[in-house]
Amino acid sequence: MLEPVKTLGTRAERKRLLDVQGVKVAYGAIAALKGVSLSVGEGEVVALIGANGAGKTSTLRAVSGMLKPVGGSITLRGQDITGHKAHTLVPKGMAHAPEGRGIFPNLTVEENLKLGAFLRHDTDGIEADAEKSFTFFPVLKERRKQMAGTLSGGEQQMLAISRALMSRPQLLLLDEPSLGLAPQVTQTIFRILREVNAQGVSILLVEQNAHLALGLCHWAYVLETGEVVMNGTGAELLQSDDIRKAYLGE
Repeated sequence: MLEPVKTLGTRAERKRLLDVQGVKVAYGAIAALKGVSLSVGEGEVVALIGANGAGKTSTLRAVSGMLKPVGGSITLRGQDITGHKAHTLVPKGMAHAPEGRGIFPNLTVEENLKLGAFLRHDTDGIEADAEKSFTFFPVLKERRKQMAGTLSGGEQQMLAISRALMSRPQLLLLDEPSLGLAPQVTQTIFRILREVNAQGVSILLVEQNAHLALGLCHWAYVLETGEVVMNGTGAELLQSDDIRKAYLGE
């Protein structure tokens, strides 16, 4: 068990985009989150790592409005969004690519992308963003008329990320983007995530592959049984003996 709330090093000053304070989530009598606090700065990649059942997915779902917290607060650019429904957060600049991808299997790749831009009315901009997705993931362009349910797992993950980006989010929430994918596909996705972030999109990432997550992020939080027990830069956590033993298999 890691010692509670250990902060490694100092964090670069960035304007706060997302602020989560003392958030609690329960499934009936079971407490999934016991007071999680974290933040994401503008232009920052923040990773959540931890074992299965630690509360990582519950944290993302509380932030994106898929779960209603029973305590604590969530603000986006200083505006209280605690308990707001998921569909109201998209126009505020948030997009969530959930675990399991959640694509529409009976629609084409192109139709899935257009649904990601459902709230937009700038036709030229929508077309330009679809083309940008095809630049990121050329295989999607080859499959643009293909039913999404016939894509490989890696291609579906590329589509899920691209669809989320079609709303032009300022904050992208990603849940286990590498789950079940071949290493080469995973490397491609993480390379694109780095490019997406370089273009100004902040990312809150849940990822089972701690090596990849810590290599990508600016800052990371370690969750255990619904609580943050450690945080620091990705590089610092990669060097932590506790993290190496608990999550890196060393």
